[in-house]
Amino acid sequence: MKILVYGAGVLGSVYAARLADSENDVAILARGQRLIDIRANGIVLEDIATRRQTTTHVSVVEQLAPQGAYDLIIVLMRKNQVSRIFPILAANEATTNILFMYNNAAGLNEIVRALGRGRALIGFPGAGGTLDGPVVRCGLIPQQPTTLGELDGEATVRLKQIESVFERAGFPTVISRQMDAWLKTHVAFITSVAGALYMVDCDNYALAKTPDSVPLMVRGVREGFRVLRKIGVTVTPFKLRVLFEWLPFAVPVAYWRNYLDSSMGDYFLARHTRAAVGGDPRTGQRI
Repeated sequence: MKILVYGAGVLGSVYAARLADSENDVAILARGQRLIDIRANGIVLEDIATRRQTTTHVSVVEQLAPQGAYDLIIVLMRKNQVSRIFPILAANEATTNILFMYNNAAGLNEIVRALGRGRALIGFPGAGGTLDGPVVRCGLIPQQPTTLGELDGEATVRLKQIESVFERAGFPTVISRQMDAWLKTHVAFITSVAGALYMVDCDNYALAKTPDSVPLMVRGVREGFRVLRKIGVTVTPFKLRVLFEWLPFAVPVAYWRNYLDSSMGDYFLARHTRAAVGGDPRTGQRI
């Protein structure tokens, strides 16, 4: 499959490298220092568990031309960066499959206005990590497979084909028929987690050891889920509903204390939360 990954941060780099390594024809759109680094060194990934490094060389482009034809464009950028590229994507009529993978609680209207309903797909990545110079220190999130969906919830042929491409690249992947609700649920969850981390200067180990903070975080997630149900949004995936609402309160508290007191809590939650407000993901200092 001929694929363009639009965005060369941590997630764009991980997906571009793995997809290229599984014999897809992959290009990555990069700018600034990332453009320089990838052209000079390739995409360098370091597994956070094993410390093993791999280098993958892919085509690098600086812009998406209107006539540039791909089987799939994957947009892996922050939501506050995506709006400005909608006109560029809309002008590229040669590509009919555009997959958006980012936090989005605002719904699908902006995507539909820009591209119509036929070209767009939505999803969410199942990886995380941090950028350390030219090296992407990363890993897959065991609890969160790459999740894909159509805007109308159908499990279409093209969606199943994309699922297969991700699976062959080593990404555990699932199809959701309620992807918009999935994204809203994730934002309700991650908002409470990020808020708790900001209380302790994004130190996940300190959060795990602070007596009242993790219970407060769990209550925040539960409240967010109650709000979603109140406005008619189904809390999904089902396992989150079970963990936070069906099991005794002590169970999610213990689970998240253990998760936060680990390198996964550091790489997948704390560093991402630091970077979201303009901090160095390793130290938390403003940059």
